[in-house]
Amino acid sequence: MDPHLQRLQELQGLDTRIAGLERKLEAIPGRIQGIKEDRERAKVAFEQVRAKADQVRKDVRLKEKDVEVQRSQRAKLEARLYEVKTNKEYSAVLLEIEGAKTEKDRLEEEILALMELGERLGPEVVEAETRLRAQTQETAAGEEQRALEADLQIARAERESLARDIPRDLLAQYDRLLKGRGGLAVALVGQSRICGGCRVTLTPQRFQEVRQSSQILTCESCGRILYYQA
Repeated sequence: MDPHLQRLQELQGLDTRIAGLERKLEAIPGRIQGIKEDRERAKVAFEQVRAKADQVRKDVRLKEKDVEVQRSQRAKLEARLYEVKTNKEYSAVLLEIEGAKTEKDRLEEEILALMELGERLGPEVVEAETRLRAQTQETAAGEEQRALEADLQIARAERESLARDIPRDLLAQYDRLLKGRGGLAVALVGQSRICGGCRVTLTPQRFQEVRQSSQILTCESCGRILYYQA
């Protein structure tokens, strides 16, 4: 095989790798932003459900105190029954006792409802906290970014070294094709006689010449540099 053609193949491999690394690097800032947004949403959701659960616990404590007040009030009223002197006063105290009992029952029903709500919120708090703790991908994305940058630096250094061994005019031709043909300047031709770049079938004569791999040849359709591999 022509030594320059061999180097061009290697250069194409490096450029394909470099392009892939660059695409991955370009995508990472968007991924990190998405991770940050997901984490912020998870944080807001956790804080909301936790605040709701905290408020329920506070409401329960307040209503429990109100229940104690009503119990104390009822006890005092029941004690007054022994002090009243008329039927009218007795009936009035009984009404107050019934009112205190009704209020206590109402408060206890509200407490029960709040406690049931608290029980339902418990798993929600745990789930929201789990989702928040799971948002640790940003660190992994940053590590991946640094690894990709290191790989890209190595690949670019290898490319620069390899390019020095290719004649300037040939390298300029390759670079024009690389830019103008979507990152593929050197295309494979197999037994099917099809150009791996434009998918056009080579003429029998050009195919035989490419098979010999003794010189730099291009596709008559797309202009890409061709190499043969069975």
